[in-house]
Amino acid sequence: MARADGPEMLSVSVASSPGEGLADECSIDLPGGATLIDALRASSVLERHPGIDLARQAVGIWGRVCALDTPLKQGDRVEIYRPLQVDPKEARRRRQRLQQDATCSPRR
Repeated sequence: MARADGPEMLSVSVASSPGEGLADECSIDLPGGATLIDALRASSVLERHPGIDLARQAVGIWGRVCALDTPLKQGDRVEIYRPLQVDPKEARRRRQRLQQDATCSPRR
């Protein structure tokens, strides 16, 4: 529903983790009908982190990969995803092996 004094505005947040242990999140207001790419541009996240490559990295809303032209809704969280460094299944196997090695002690 549009306000009487102007077009509807959307409040959304833009989040990225440009590197391990780093987080960048900001809240922005956009006009109704704004898209995911509009939010990325308005947030300046691409300027703050020039290593982000939208041609190679996935983007989405609330954990779901979406196209750059996806329309936004009030309260959406736009996210930029980094490529996985390790396959999650392999990481789980490594943790299990480490845990088993730590709990096993030689018998005397």
